[in-house]
Amino acid sequence: MPTFTALTTLMGKDRAEALGEAVERLVPEPTGIGVFEIEDDSGLWEVACYFTEAPDETGLALLAAAHDAKPFAVSELPETDWVAKVRRELTPVAAGRFFVYGSHDADKVPEGCEPLLIEAAMAFGTGHHGTTLGCLRALDRLANDGFQGRNVVDIGCGTAVLAMAAARIWPDTVLASDIDAVAVEVAEANVTANGLEGRVRCIEATGFDNPELQAAAPFDLVFANILKGPLIALAPDVAAYTRTDGKVILSGILNTQADEVIAVYARHGINLAQREEIGEWTTITLVKEG
Repeated sequence: MPTFTALTTLMGKDRAEALGEAVERLVPEPTGIGVFEIEDDSGLWEVACYFTEAPDETGLALLAAAHDAKPFAVSELPETDWVAKVRRELTPVAAGRFFVYGSHDADKVPEGCEPLLIEAAMAFGTGHHGTTLGCLRALDRLANDGFQGRNVVDIGCGTAVLAMAAARIWPDTVLASDIDAVAVEVAEANVTANGLEGRVRCIEATGFDNPELQAAAPFDLVFANILKGPLIALAPDVAAYTRTDGKVILSGILNTQADEVIAVYARHGINLAQREEIGEWTTITLVKEG
């Protein structure tokens, strides 16, 4: 069965979300809609729609014009076994002591590593992206320096790979939260696949806005691998819910954005300890000062 995509960009989150909601009312209906901020500091948002029937291009054009968006670019995608394709392309990743792999590469797990199984069908947050890889390396460095996380939270956890990595090396329960209910389900499935039930607790929450997260604070290690805008908005809460001398690992930051994020956190008493660039992405490790 052919699949069709329709893609446009426009300024502003509210307008992009409104356009996404409007497209849902088209006939034939889209099978999926994504609304994402483009990670280049342009302020542009992307609305992507997926159809199993040829979409109403006239309707799309009218909606784009009504929401001051660029015209939708409509494309037909070839039939593809996406899981097989991802399995071919997502080779195992080593990040310090951590080894991220899919079940199809189980025979490649080396001795002496901390293995993290992430299936190809659940492929966001696999360790291949520079942001996740950077966070795993930062965690490995903290552990090598003698830091032990006793109260760890992963905000915007995605697959929960970072929370699971912390649970692999430290004995206490790790909290993992995400704003998206589907991401929380994926995280829970990964926790089970890695035999970490009871070691990683997955929660649906926006930032720290959850009674369980707030009751567990202050944290001695906070992960947040999201985007610059949400990271900056999160800074006051990170300061409020991190203990003195606690560590913070942030990513989802373009290299050109890193200084701004570092400056915002410094104003909240959370200062830079280390930074690493992997491709176009920066991961920063910070310390909350007393």
